[in-house]
Amino acid sequence: MIGFRAYGQRDPLNEYKSEAFVLFESLLSRLREATTGQLMHVELAPPGERPPELDEPELPEMHAHHLDPITGQDEFNEELAMVDAAIAARGRGSQTPEKRAPLQTRKAADAVDPSEPATWGKVSRNAPCPCGSGKKYKHCHGKYE
Repeated sequence: MIGFRAYGQRDPLNEYKSEAFVLFESLLSRLREATTGQLMHVELAPPGERPPELDEPELPEMHAHHLDPITGQDEFNEELAMVDAAIAARGRGSQTPEKRAPLQTRKAADAVDPSEPATWGKVSRNAPCPCGSGKKYKHCHGKYE
């Protein structure tokens, strides 16, 4: 419809802007009417009473789990046990909780066989490739096809 207004010697951009403004104003007007109509039909209940449909059902207690794909053990249970042990240690008067060693995803250098990718473990994309090529892993064996 805007394109035909150019035949009538009117600027299509200004026509588009004015038509959009009129539509936006009508949208706001309808929104105000709908909001006012909803507010006119609201019934307030006394503070002590709640309708039964607003009562939420009791949900069972949820527990988080994360199984380590290599060992099959639940990592969250181990962490919870460590937190419980740290809390118990603080209760006995110990100020420094035991520190856990960081999770190692790569094998030790002597356990890595450059000719066998199964012994490499998880290799970072930007780490040197364990095959000994001198390239980054992402450009050598970790290359996406």
